[in-house]
Parts: sequence; structure tokens; C-alpha cells
Amino acid sequence: MSDSTTDGGHGTGPKRPFPGEGTRAVRAGLPEPVKHEPTLPGPVFAAHFHLPGDPSGPYTYGRDENPTWTLLEQAIGDLEAPGQDGTETLVFASGMAAISSVLFSQLRTGDTVVLPDDGYQVLPLVRTQLEAYGVEVRTAPTGGDAQLDVLDGARLLWIETPSNPGLDVCDVRRLAEAARAHGALVAVDNTLATPLGQRPLELGADFSVASGTKQLTGHGDILLGYVVGRDAEAMAAVRRWRKIVGAIPGPMEAWLAHRSIATLQLRVDRQNATALTLARALRERPEVTGLRYPGLPDDPSHRIASQQMRRFGCVVSFALPTRARADRFLEALRLVDAATSFGGVRSTAERRGRWGGDAVPEGFVRFSVGAEDPADLVADVLHALDEAAA
Repeated sequence: MSDSTTDGGHGTGPKRPFPGEGTRAVRAGLPEPVKHEPTLPGPVFAAHFHLPGDPSGPYTYGRDENPTWTLLEQAIGDLEAPGQDGTETLVFASGMAAISSVLFSQLRTGDTVVLPDDGYQVLPLVRTQLEAYGVEVRTAPTGGDAQLDVLDGARLLWIETPSNPGLDVCDVRRLAEAARAHGALVAVDNTLATPLGQRPLELGADFSVASGTKQLTGHGDILLGYVVGRDAEAMAAVRRWRKIVGAIPGPMEAWLAHRSIATLQLRVDRQNATALTLARALRERPEVTGLRYPGLPDDPSHRIASQQMRRFGCVVSFALPTRARADRFLEALRLVDAATSFGGVRSTAERRGRWGGDAVPEGFVRFSVGAEDPADLVADVLHALDEAAA
């Protein structure tokens, strides 16, 4: 990983620190400027590289390394762990590829892992596979730091905060300290928060893992995942898993992701501010129940979230009285795409229960706030609520 300083774009003089997150996002992972070369080099399409003699150097075969990945990994590392020496970043073909790489590279038959029971809906499938390999899986809710109660003897603690889709938050520092006392590694799924919302490694985690498909890249047009870790031996195992499985991103996807990161702060600040505005508007609607947004002062997660998060995310969750009411609401929206996933510049929403696997009411809606004008988006949502009630 490169450090958090950058040249500033002029010549090859001494590097200067730029603490601003917007500046860091714009400059993250850029190579030293070379006359007549692009600021961000184009994607390198190569299955193999010229390699006479004994294998040496950074690029030998396309499944192992690629210059386009290298720049993206430096960019993500600059955001997830600025100024932290000795960390490493690896990119993957998807968020699930990144999640799997940590779980399956660190756990062995007879080990115990602690997962959230209210996390991403694919985790139950992961549990089934881990158990088939002889790994004991324990689960507990995210809220209330409930995973503390099942840590004894665990090899790995998996945290997802805020949780998806319920938006509960746990105290990462507290859980990480307890895990270390039990001899367990800690991985935090940082997808919903993004590195501009929280930095798990600074909170004591060993791994920060995320789907870059979501708000990190923000345009809903690529699949990507990453792992950032501080332990060289553990990250070597993650890298080896990536090599064995071949869960690698294409160079075009990696380049698009790096390009998109430049606007991350602009997108995050707009989307998060609008999410808070929308949550406040929804709070006034009598038909809306179970409203969750960690940025609301009266949200059950706000106290812990405000201690460890710098931004609260772009996702708002709530429930309408019935499945039919939720479906009518979604159909009446005009500025919001009916789609899964979250974090894009265009708002999306879905009735989460349609997938199964999430313990949510039939009328539960996961709403991902985009970059539309706040007044337009809120007006559209309120109109759709009125239409759904008719």
C-alpha cells in the first residue's frame, strides 16, 4: 500500500501530506507524473508478461498481478488505512469473492467462527459451506454487541456494521479488544460505511473487507471486492486463496473502479446528507414503522455510530404495513429504480423480503439514496406513500 501522502501533481519534489478526504480520494493511487503520460494510465490487458530467464519482478502472469490492480489497490489502501505502514490491499472479482477469501483462507477444520445472524443474506450459504468443511459456526445479532457472548474459543470474528439490511451498529473497538483477548482475528465488512464512513483497521480490526460494487464505485456498472489487512502472514494466505480460486477482477473493471473513486467524497457527502433528510421526512409518516438510519439522533445505533463513524451511509430502512402496500409504494416511485444493491448515484429501493433469507417484515423496504436533488427525491417518496395508501 502506498502511504497517505502524494506529490500534488507537480514535478517530482518531496511529497506533502494532504489530510482532506476529498483530496485523498481524487489523488489516491495515482502514479508519479510522467511527461506526456496520462494522469491515470489506462487498463492493462494482459494474460501474461514478457518473462525471460528466471521468474522475477512484480508482473509474471495475469492471475497473480496486474498493473491496473496495483494502482487500484494503492488507492483503496490510501482510503482504508491512510498513514498505516505494513498494510496490504487485494482486489477481487466481487464482494463475495473478497469475503470468501478471508473466511476460507483463515479457517480450518475444527476452528470456530462467529458470524452475525442479521448480516448480508448470502452469509447463511457461507455458513453451510463452512460447516461442510468442519468449521463450527456461531451466530449472534449485530446490535447490543451480542457477538461478545459467543467468542470463547473462536478463531475469527466476522462483524458487519452497519448491518445489511437492518442497519444495526456494534462497537468495533470493544469487540476487537475482546476478540484479541480470546485469540481471535477480526474482520469487518465495511461495505455500507465505505472507508469515508469508518476505518475498521483503526478501530482494531485485522481485516477490512468490502464490496466495491456498492458506494465505493457508485455507478452500478461493475462488480468488485477488496480486502485490506495488517498482518503479513494472514494476507499472504488471502493472496494465495485468490491465486488458487482465480477470483480476480478484469483490468477494465479495476480501471473503472479507480476512476470512480475520485468522486467518492462528492457522492458520499451528497447521498448521506439526503439520506438524513429523507429519514427525517419518513419519521413524520404514520404508516412508516421500524425506521432506521444511524444518523438520526434518536436511532438506537446513533450513540455507537457517532463514536466510530464519520459518515452514516446512504441506506435508509423502514417498513410499511403490508407487502401489498410496499409493492404499491415501489411501483409509484418515479425517481427511484426498482433494483437490488445500494450505493449508486441513482436511488434504488426494494422490498427486501422478496429474496428470502432476511428476517424482516413483508413490508420492509431497503432504500438506497442516490445523488438526485434532495427536494425532488423527498417529494417523490412522499407522493408514492400517498399513492400507496389510496
